Amino acid sequence: MADIARLTALIEPEATALGFDLVRVAMLPSEAGDGGMALQIMAEDPATGQLVIDQCAALSRRVSDVIDAAEEAGEVLIEGAYHLEVSSPGIDRPLTREKDYANWAGHEVRIVMDKGYGGQRVNKGLLGGLEGDMVLVAEAKAGNVRLPLEQIHSARLVLTDALIAATRPLDMSGADELIEDSQQEKADD
Repeated sequence: MADIARLTALIEPEATALGFDLVRVAMLPSEAGDGGMALQIMAEDPATGQLVIDQCAALSRRVSDVIDAAEEAGEVLIEGAYHLEVSSPGIDRPLTREKDYANWAGHEVRIVMDKGYGGQRVNKGLLGGLEGDMVLVAEAKAGNVRLPLEQIHSARLVLTDALIAATRPLDMSGADELIEDSQQEKADD
């Protein structure tokens, strides 16, 4: 359906050129409710851990251009129609890179394994970080658990008060101008 490895190889240099870290590239059912697919790209500005609208738009334009160029050269990267979604990873972000497990240690996490590991497919608890190729999680019932990184299907932070307190506030610079422009457009109508 989509060559995620090739797409990532095309997208990551574009994100890096803009000063962003690529968090995830995935094909998912579109949230537009049309039954289609979406190419979801999550990236972050290392200085803030987020992307603001202008940054998402800049990355979206670059990604569109590089995908169009590859397809014009004869590559088939994605079969069928799709939507392009570029976003910040959000507060309850997915953990997709080794550094995510270290950076977010001390916060609650939900990890789904490819197959049941130690009799359990879903693991919830306090993230203890990364030790070699093992993710450490302190679970309420099972105690300290070590999960092999390569067998993790998905992992994401759980929204808690502690996570909210530890997350940098959104960059609201320029928001006043957007509100004023919107109010001016209504006055002009």
